[in-house]
Amino acid sequence: MTLPRLLPSAYRPVLANRVFRRLIGGFAVSYLGDGMSFVAVAWLAMELAPPGSAGLWIGGAVAAYTLPGVVGALVLGRRLRRVPARRLLLADNVVRGVFLGLVPLAWLAGVLTPWVCVALLAVSSLLHAWGNAGKYTLLAELLPPEQRLAGNTVVSTLSFAATIAGPAIAGVLVTYVSAALVLGLDALTYVFLAVLVARTRLPRVGQVSPVDRAAARGGLALLRSHPELLGLLALTWFFNLLYGPVEVALPLHVSRDLGAPGTLLGLYWMLFGIGAVAGGLAVGALRRLPLWPVMVVIVAGWGVLLLPFGFDVPVAVTVACFTLGGVVYGPFVALSVTLMQTASPPRHLAAMLAARSAVLLTASPLGTALGGPLTTALGPRVTLAGSGLVTVALGALACVLLLPARRTALTRPSRNGEASGTAPPLA
Repeated sequence: MTLPRLLPSAYRPVLANRVFRRLIGGFAVSYLGDGMSFVAVAWLAMELAPPGSAGLWIGGAVAAYTLPGVVGALVLGRRLRRVPARRLLLADNVVRGVFLGLVPLAWLAGVLTPWVCVALLAVSSLLHAWGNAGKYTLLAELLPPEQRLAGNTVVSTLSFAATIAGPAIAGVLVTYVSAALVLGLDALTYVFLAVLVARTRLPRVGQVSPVDRAAARGGLALLRSHPELLGLLALTWFFNLLYGPVEVALPLHVSRDLGAPGTLLGLYWMLFGIGAVAGGLAVGALRRLPLWPVMVVIVAGWGVLLLPFGFDVPVAVTVACFTLGGVVYGPFVALSVTLMQTASPPRHLAAMLAARSAVLLTASPLGTALGGPLTTALGPRVTLAGSGLVTVALGALACVLLLPARRTALTRPSRNGEASGTAPPLA
């Protein structure tokens, strides 16, 4: 009886919804599987790769786990954009579960090569963008408008929390069992979610379109007419792009430079997840925040915390830096969305957010794909430190180009009565 009193009032009606609670239980299990695959995909590619080409195969495998979703979103748009959200979510989970499940079967049969692994990962992710759209559309159908923000926050927080437990579990399993079997466990989590969604009786509501292509196209035109928001989108895209090589270089740094087992890689990502959750919750608790300056500091700060990887420092130093990096990195997405919500004209907000999602979908997978050849050519240490150095330069460039343009806008009242670029006070 004391738990509802401890919850902020915005979350009480959302968590009182029985169907919502049932769904987020399934999402939590699926996110845990993804957290384990975060370590297992890279480790398996490293084990399968021929000598001297591990970086290329890690980049290819990690990109295959996400990038084909962009292709699926574009190529299958005409066929899938009118499919109900529940069917989209089910289709994605079935495809993900089947083809990820084939990875350990191929490994047990002795036919799992790097090409087979990448191909199975690529097919498994083909519908993932649609599944993600279906998930949030399903939540929009389930919850009334005044509860959707709280519901989306709960789901996104579960995703961050999964990066705490998932990598830690996977780090042990890839060391003492097999990375291929970890992907089998991930496949089971998708099957679990598919069964749960299929067995859950949803209320009859008006159908919400999961993908509004016209809104996305119109949103890009609107963003071009708002230089501040276009600059925000560019900053976010390059920040995500420069993060991509870290996912490739860190596993190789652990195995090649340090000669350490997968448990250390799991520790890096677990502590990053803890830091990200802590940083996000701490920043979200602040009543007022100058969004643009804080975001630029986050970009530069994350880059600075990657620089020690380029030097021969104790492992404890880089572990501490990566943990602090999570604290710094964690709030960026929420701040970016909040700034767009604050600065966008209310009647155009949905279109601008649709355009933002469409553009950002490519950034991190592309950075991961580029991380393979970079790590092969430069080595893990230089790639990690180089990503940090270029990210610091991005923060400095944003400071020079974007912040001065905000001097007059920061003093102009927004529609919420607050200075534009400053977070409105929390209720």
